Amino acid sequence: MAHGAEAAQSGNAPASSRADNADIVVTAARTALPANALPLTIDVVTKDALDQQIAISGSVTDAVSNLTPSFSPTRQKLSGAGETLRGRSPLYAINGIPQSTPLRDGSRDGFTIDGFFVDRVELIYGSNALQGIGGTGGIVNQVTVGAPKEEGISGRVLLQGSADNGFHDSGMGGKVAGLVQYKAGDFDATVGAAFEKRGTFYDGDGRRIGLNLTQGETQDSKSFSLFARFGYALSDTARLDLIASRYEMEGYGRYVAVRGDRAKDLPTSAVRGDPPGKSAANRTESVALSLTDTDLGGGNFVSQVFFNRSRDTFGGEVQTQPTFQDPSLAPLGTLFDQSQNRSRKLGFKISYERSVPGFEALTATLGFDALFDKTEQRLIATNRYWVPPTDFRSLAPFAQLNLKLFDGKVRLAGGARWENVQIKVDDYHTLASTTYNGTNPATFGGVDVAGGKPKFSDVLLNGGVIFEPWQGVRAYASYAEGFTAPDIGRITRAIGKAGVDLDNYLDISPIISNNREIGIELKRGIFDASATYFWSSSDKGQLLIERPGERIFDVQRQRVEIHGLELNLGIRLPVEGLKANVGYAMIRGKYDSDSSAPDGKVDTDLDGTNISPDRLNLSLAYNHGRVSALVQHQVYFEREFHGKRAAVGRDFGGYSLTDASIRYDTGSFGAVNLAVQNLFNKDYIDYNSQTRTYDALSYFAGRGRSFTLGWDYRF
Repeated sequence: MAHGAEAAQSGNAPASSRADNADIVVTAARTALPANALPLTIDVVTKDALDQQIAISGSVTDAVSNLTPSFSPTRQKLSGAGETLRGRSPLYAINGIPQSTPLRDGSRDGFTIDGFFVDRVELIYGSNALQGIGGTGGIVNQVTVGAPKEEGISGRVLLQGSADNGFHDSGMGGKVAGLVQYKAGDFDATVGAAFEKRGTFYDGDGRRIGLNLTQGETQDSKSFSLFARFGYALSDTARLDLIASRYEMEGYGRYVAVRGDRAKDLPTSAVRGDPPGKSAANRTESVALSLTDTDLGGGNFVSQVFFNRSRDTFGGEVQTQPTFQDPSLAPLGTLFDQSQNRSRKLGFKISYERSVPGFEALTATLGFDALFDKTEQRLIATNRYWVPPTDFRSLAPFAQLNLKLFDGKVRLAGGARWENVQIKVDDYHTLASTTYNGTNPATFGGVDVAGGKPKFSDVLLNGGVIFEPWQGVRAYASYAEGFTAPDIGRITRAIGKAGVDLDNYLDISPIISNNREIGIELKRGIFDASATYFWSSSDKGQLLIERPGERIFDVQRQRVEIHGLELNLGIRLPVEGLKANVGYAMIRGKYDSDSSAPDGKVDTDLDGTNISPDRLNLSLAYNHGRVSALVQHQVYFEREFHGKRAAVGRDFGGYSLTDASIRYDTGSFGAVNLAVQNLFNKDYIDYNSQTRTYDALSYFAGRGRSFTLGWDYRF
């Protein structure tokens, strides 16, 4: 179900403009048909709504989470491990370029571009294979700023500062960003840069929030982002575009964590100190060249070749990383190391869509995608491989059909994608302590693993029907299959027994998930409402299981079943420019916990690492004249986890948070914006910490009240 032009139509937060579904083309859907012609749940977060949310929370990932009830609460950290959409991992993309590193998921894919350069975010819910590998939970596609429309020079400047509730010196942050656009005839150019410094965060009780030195932080950090776009109009319908971006975030490394105490409800904190090694950081570089023609032989032609490179550095600690210890290198308990993910992707996409000659009601799309990925995880202090160099190759032709019947009152849509995957790993030797069992740190002894070139192929199907008896009243039902690789790096690095041959090691076989859903949508008069019920399953899904005491996650492959309900209601109130929104998501998930002898029957609730809590979103938005304002309230409901393997003591107690924002456009002198996160300074332990860990160094409170004041000038 297409929810429309703005996130407000998901019952979440407002945008300052909206468009009818018939006018929306969602590029992530790989079709030029409007969103209301597709049997998919789709949201589009507009630029105004996105900027408003980023001012409140600081990142695109937080913005998407705030606006999407079925998206899990973010960790407010650099790592997004365990953050899910509909209970499964989403695929982050920039202009359709995948940002994930599926072979060794470093969970940094939510921080690969500054939101200043993002024009809108397209959300496609549920498992699907539209963008190839990934997207078992959905697609989060960040579409960058477009080409300038007017001749000459134009641009934008943003200056903003942020502070915690106590206005501590260490909590101060700031951002400066600029964008210049130029158009002369058929040529256009866009270049920009953004720099942001983030201070430390404080909770609702005025305590400094602890830093996750291993996985990485957004607090006490700096980021620098570059963006460029060059385009040339080859004809009235054909364009050539070159888009490049670079993003880097790095911690300052000025604090060390102070242990918390779960029994006393005392969260992890931080004090000034000098942590060992290099600070956690991530760096992503992307280049894409696209050729498009909206009227090639009467159809729409889209092609893209891209290169993406990422380097994710994780912090290191001696005491909490027994996995890195090796008695042949240093006495036990004394060896320091830290890891770094390195990934390179090269790929291309090509598709052609047009109505079938002589049968104009039928629209056909043919395409072919290719992706080549090389990933490794290296211990950079001792130059050892934790995850051996792994090559991934995917070749996938696909076809889609969309049939319009009864003057558009009924549409039938469906297609198939043939995924052909090869994974290549050379022979390797696991780390000396790979067999660490969580209770005896003296259990050492790496093993030899025979590499291989396992191949997998599958035909992924999708289909659906849309019924729109009256304008603004739609119902649909659909089925779609998704495809992704498991976190092969976590699996290969954790092999602890000799004699394993990767050519027939089932744990690295792809995850095939499906998504079935039914929905109804009403857009008439003052109402904008939708209801969707979905359920999905995968025979060999992927669960993240925390390794006790190490803040390291391993992977288990088990059957997973998830179902949920999404309800959304927007009402335009009698006051001009005033709108109220309500959004609700209920999600349930279970897995087969019999890891030694799985029987295919789910018997245990998915825990907080793998599924989000139920949530209610309420918002009141005003946008008229020069003033726009927002108050949003989010309620995360308590949850208990049951089943044969449910973790005792990891239930979720629930909490609620309120944010606010107001913006005034002065006209010639730009706009001033004030945003407040956690308006009532709620003191709480975040969802991830309540449900996923007993580690005293990772028992984090959520961020207390914080302020962001910005000046936004456009010329």
